Amino acid sequence: MISKLVKINDKFSIGAGQPLTIIAGPCQIESAEHCQMIATRVQEIAAEFPVNLVFKASYDKANRTSLSGKRGVGIEYGLEILGNIKSKLNVPVISDIHLPDQAKIASEVLDILQIPAFLCRQTDLLISAGETGKAINLKKGQFLAAPDLKYAIDKIASSNGNDQVLLCERGTSFGYRDLIVDFRNFQIMKDLGHPVVYDATHSVQIMGGAEGKSSGNRQYVANLSAAAVAFGIDALFLEVHDNPDQAPSDGPNMINFLQFQELLKRVTKIRALS
Repeated sequence: MISKLVKINDKFSIGAGQPLTIIAGPCQIESAEHCQMIATRVQEIAAEFPVNLVFKASYDKANRTSLSGKRGVGIEYGLEILGNIKSKLNVPVISDIHLPDQAKIASEVLDILQIPAFLCRQTDLLISAGETGKAINLKKGQFLAAPDLKYAIDKIASSNGNDQVLLCERGTSFGYRDLIVDFRNFQIMKDLGHPVVYDATHSVQIMGGAEGKSSGNRQYVANLSAAAVAFGIDALFLEVHDNPDQAPSDGPNMINFLQFQELLKRVTKIRALS
């Protein structure tokens, strides 16, 4: 089945026959200046390659492993920061929403609303996101079989027929800390009729593996990304940071600017052959 195109405002579309889309940025917003710096550098690097770019950063990481985990700057200030980046750099932006009443507020700034993996079955959240009419990046839960995403898609479309849905693979957990990527899921998700995103950096996360926070294995990101692009995904999700080892969250699975540049060089060559 050929997936429908998901339009990102009037800038570009994600799906079959389109350039590879890169969704990239830090795990969470640490400050306005830091976020602007990363967005600028990510955009400069992406401009070297035949890709479309969406900048990502979370204003609130509401699913931290422990209560002490840093969550970000909050929705009001976070959306202000993302709005400024969107305006100054002319780049689409994406962030997570966690509650139904956040959908409308976030949609006034964000070009894509992201549904966190742990919340991919939350009916009220999915309906509220769908009602905005915005594109939605629906992350497949670590606990969910890929075919069952069709029910989440139906919830998003239930109120106004919103079919602008991206399906995002980020690995499967079996009750332990490691995530396993079943590449069959890419085809299964494509067969649901929507563009497929691969979240490469969260796929190497070790959930709760560092004394109350997540650890990770970033050394696998490049190879997994290359394999996913060869498989035919439509977008690649990468968390990028200037100094991952000092990041307040997801540091062990984030990549730095040089790794990001080398990864894009590799995957765009693969994409050109497909």
